[in-house]
Amino acid sequence: MRPTFPDKRSNLTELVLTWFDEARRPLPWRSENTTAWGILVSEFMCQQTQVERVIPRWQLWLDRWPSPSDLARADVSDAIRMWERLGYPRRAMWLHASAVIIRDEHQGQVPKSSEQLRALPGVGEYTAAAVQAFAFGMPAVVLDTNVRRVIARTLNGEAQPRAHVTNAERAQAATLLEHGRPAEWSAAVMEFGALVCKAVQPRCEECPVADICRWRAAGFPPPTFQARRQAAFAGSDRQARGRIMSILRSAQGSVATSAIESAWHDNDQVARALAGLLKDALIEQTALGDYRLRGST
Repeated sequence: MRPTFPDKRSNLTELVLTWFDEARRPLPWRSENTTAWGILVSEFMCQQTQVERVIPRWQLWLDRWPSPSDLARADVSDAIRMWERLGYPRRAMWLHASAVIIRDEHQGQVPKSSEQLRALPGVGEYTAAAVQAFAFGMPAVVLDTNVRRVIARTLNGEAQPRAHVTNAERAQAATLLEHGRPAEWSAAVMEFGALVCKAVQPRCEECPVADICRWRAAGFPPPTFQARRQAAFAGSDRQARGRIMSILRSAQGSVATSAIESAWHDNDQVARALAGLLKDALIEQTALGDYRLRGST
């Protein structure tokens, strides 16, 4: 049954929802059988990681730890190892810490309230709203990069949103929830931004909202501000961190500094990477000065 929409913004919501009904990807966490825990895991994993890379890891994770209590009983080093190469392994550590809190403070059930969700390690405004929408069907304002870009272009005529979410942006997004399918809208507009209204090479020629898009009507004006560019990965400290984490994940015990240094070309980068990983509590140093994943025995 189609919802009734209150004003001109209904054109955007109705068109995107109609598109989504036909074009939605069969992502495993969209199954009706997916628990709130499965949704929370997917949101942690999909932060800054491509969906295609997440799917097999998400399935392995839920097979091994189908509930927060299952993960809470495991060592944090097991979570970091299972995270494998998804990137930003602090997310694995935060997910483990969140599982412990959910077990100990919420009777093993993912909480519904924004305040309780945002009290979990690694859960911010977006993740809390996404869990409310996708796990519990609540009309939460879900604002990721894709959603913000769609709204900026179609309603505001801007090529891309500002670097940080504003209160005006939140208020505008909230008005798009005023119909009978608010949670589905959040999934639909996110999918639309990922597949059609893309940051680079948007598929405007097949866009179902082209006729009402203000960015298109304005002649596709360029951004009015310079977007921040991420530094190159090859040869970076981030790549050095990743190499060290890969070595420690595959090790049965601790690894000597000399063995880590021999796997990377720049000892200064190794030192910075090790210091950063220690500060982030992803690794720990033994009494002998070797290194291992946090919580390893």
